[in-house]
Amino acid sequence: MAFSWKAAGISYLKYTQICARAVRNALKDEQRLIAQRRDEQGIKFAKWDGETN
Repeated sequence: MAFSWKAAGISYLKYTQICARAVRNALKDEQRLIAQRRDEQGIKFAKWDGETN
């Protein structure tokens, strides 16, 4: 039986996040810490005024 993220009622993005977390948790300690540090993300915001001058 194939699993479908659509059938589960979740978005593809949520499905990939769950898969990535499962893979990271399966790693050995040292590799897991490296992967978790890589997973940290920052968000940058920029205001766009819409003018094209």
